[in-house]
Amino acid sequence: MSPDPSGAAPRRVPDFFIVGHQKCGTTALYEMLKRHPQIFMPEVKEPRYFVPELLRPDRVLSTLDGYLALFADAPPGQLAGEASPQYIRSPTAAQAIAQMQPQARIVAVLREPASFLRSFHLQMVHSDIEPERDLRKALALVEERRQGRRLPRGCISAEPLMYFDHVRYVEQLERFHTAFSRERVLVLVYEDLRRDNRAAVRQILEFLDVDPGVAVEPVRTNPNRAVRSQALRRLADSARTARMHPEHATALGKLVNALTPSALHSEGFRARWRDVVYKTPPPPDPGLVRELRIRFRPEVEALSAYLGRDLVADWGYDRLD
Repeated sequence: MSPDPSGAAPRRVPDFFIVGHQKCGTTALYEMLKRHPQIFMPEVKEPRYFVPELLRPDRVLSTLDGYLALFADAPPGQLAGEASPQYIRSPTAAQAIAQMQPQARIVAVLREPASFLRSFHLQMVHSDIEPERDLRKALALVEERRQGRRLPRGCISAEPLMYFDHVRYVEQLERFHTAFSRERVLVLVYEDLRRDNRAAVRQILEFLDVDPGVAVEPVRTNPNRAVRSQALRRLADSARTARMHPEHATALGKLVNALTPSALHSEGFRARWRDVVYKTPPPPDPGLVRELRIRFRPEVEALSAYLGRDLVADWGYDRLD
């Protein structure tokens, strides 16, 4: 609970945080945990309150009142949690979370680095943050963008595009282990989650000290898809924003939404529309994958020692020689 200076009843603060990484199954975990009767998850999946540099300042979630309002409906008997996978990359989020909720429990998910960067880059393109569709070329832009050059138009923060910086797993975990005791931080491996998400969710439920025997159906989130047409994607997104969040809609979005027959909002039509806008991404470049795995082998070795688990073997980094 967070004290209210007005003297009103204390406001509810989250009891646990899923802190990431992105493209590591955090959406599936959010959906599955949300179905547990002893857990409350807000409708907003990624509040991002503790990474203000990634928030638009005009959004209500950039204020403490707006953030805590997400958890106001959590019943006293439920644990409240949220899932903002950007927290793990932030140099300040861990301490900020600890200041608000020193008894918080933290769930972090890590993924084999080359696979993670490819999937993350596809997501950045999908979200219209990254205009460079070729991963190798996007990686080559990192240092220029770090100096403020060749940034995409409308870029709120260059941080997501600093791809190599995201694979600093030990440093990221150390920040949370500094802010919280080790028993309050659960580190999962994405490949384990993919292989058996029932077992992974049960591990989280036991970690949160809620009933692990409750049947929670597995959730498969949509796989990454390459953008076929950014223009059509932007048009669809603007119409969806006008339909679901009219207070943030553009004039074009409102017009497109108003002209769209209600029948076109059906799931069947949306599925066909997604096939027009998106396509199956090309297979990963084997040469680039090898280069990335060689680059990140020292990090994987350090992570293996830090966690006491042989991720060098689990992720196949012992087969690079």
